[in-house]
Amino acid sequence: QVQLVESGGGLVQPGGSLRLSCAASGRIFSIYAMGWYRQAPGKQREFVAAITSGGSTNYADSVKGRFTISRDNAKNAVFLQMNSLKPEDTAVYYCHANILTGVARGDYWGQGTQVTVSS
Repeated sequence: QVQLVESGGGLVQPGGSLRLSCAASGRIFSIYAMGWYRQAPGKQREFVAAITSGGSTNYADSVKGRFTISRDNAKNAVFLQMNSLKPEDTAVYYCHANILTGVARGDYWGQGTQVTVSS
């Protein structure tokens, strides 16, 4: 059984910063891409950022220059540093990872962490 556990969400004022963390645990042989998605009320889940095992990154246009994704392969963890936050960044943020276990390779999701940007 593989689990992804996120932390670091909360309430922040516009222009502020937050750092999200996500750690994978369980019977993991290898982790390929890791990333973050978000879902605002009444909207579909959308891509935010992703990082490969080799460190290549990709960002949604809406967060480029403000968010930075990184990972610690030794700890099976991925991070999202969010700066210059805007009210439109308010959403539940979900961690995603493509993982090879002892059985198969598949996509796994965390439970989500709330980020609220408001004055």
